[in-house]
Amino acid sequence: MPESQRFGGTIAMVTGRYPGLSLTFIDREVRALREMGVDLITVTVRSPDPQALSGAFQHEEAGRVFRLLASAQRPAYGAKALFMAARHPHRLAATARLAIATCPAGARAMALQLAYFAEAVLLAPHLRARSVKHLHNHLGDSSGTVTMLAAELVAIPFSITLHGPEIFQSAQRWRLDAKIARAQFVACISEFGRKQAMRFSDEAHWHKLKVVRCGVNPGLYAAEPTARKGHDLLFVGRLEERKGVNFLLDALALLKARGSDVRLKIVGNGPQKEALQSQTATLSLDAMVNFAGTKDEVGVSEALRHADLLIVPSLSEGLPVVIMEALASGVPVVASAVDGIPELVRDGETGRLVPPADPQALANGIEQLLQDPGVRLRMGNAGRQLVAAEYDAHRNALELLRLIAPQISAAYSS
Repeated sequence: MPESQRFGGTIAMVTGRYPGLSLTFIDREVRALREMGVDLITVTVRSPDPQALSGAFQHEEAGRVFRLLASAQRPAYGAKALFMAARHPHRLAATARLAIATCPAGARAMALQLAYFAEAVLLAPHLRARSVKHLHNHLGDSSGTVTMLAAELVAIPFSITLHGPEIFQSAQRWRLDAKIARAQFVACISEFGRKQAMRFSDEAHWHKLKVVRCGVNPGLYAAEPTARKGHDLLFVGRLEERKGVNFLLDALALLKARGSDVRLKIVGNGPQKEALQSQTATLSLDAMVNFAGTKDEVGVSEALRHADLLIVPSLSEGLPVVIMEALASGVPVVASAVDGIPELVRDGETGRLVPPADPQALANGIEQLLQDPGVRLRMGNAGRQLVAAEYDAHRNALELLRLIAPQISAAYSS
């Protein structure tokens, strides 16, 4: 009997706004768990943005996901939530005490904490109706607070996956210490993330911090890498300051001045798009740069088929899934040596690491790999092997399930 079929109970996965283009890593986890036979439901605090949906799965999931705040607009559901809370006064009081104890200082923080408490009360009837035995949250921020409070109210265990870097930059605001202390376990997507979580938690709870990596489906990506004459660079990501695309454009200008025949495709949108387009024009790079807009998982896979290198010039990161996608496609990566990136981009093995915010070093790293098809081919093969061994979405979802399983079993035996 498959291991998943020995697990009883429903798992609810809670996020702030889901589904969405930037959350394809959750899509993969949800699909993998359901394919294993797990009864998994998704919960989003805020309704998904129709403009941010990409691909058939996300459009289907948008119709399935339980929309928490939208439920408050149904008077009958709101009345049911209040009635159920009143029927369990001890649990309600305990949840209120927890909300107060974990509230950051300040009037605004208190108002927000009250909202999260109310959201937990709203979520409780849905969890009971679906016989949920375990709550799992991605990101650990406001939706993590709702998850922690709802778990207390319904008396079921919860867990969190921490990604970063934002959650670690706001660890006190989101009371990461309390969440780690109360969670059954905390999944960290990288060793770097685990070490960051250790900084904000008591040593007595470090045993709860488990590395459970995000992953991809290697079968979606290109077959064996082939040696190509290097011309085509690819960037995939949100166009925002921390992604460092402005430094990539500066590096491209240096390569142009050296006579390099390179092209850059930029996949993604974001608040910096106009500024980056203006910078492209100022540097006279219009003939070399293609702003291709957003693409879904299939579109990214297709873009990688035509890329010689993926460039990740970020100033801060968690563990970018697009690097996994590139390595699965046999495409080497030139990336900033920040946060969790060196766990994937192993310098000289699967790509090149360069200092962040350094266009000269970035240009040098790109140029070195473009000039040597044999090295790119070797790195491409090494990248495919690394992803197959450590970043397979199905295997990593099973590891998450194994961590959840004891809690589900305990809930059923109570």
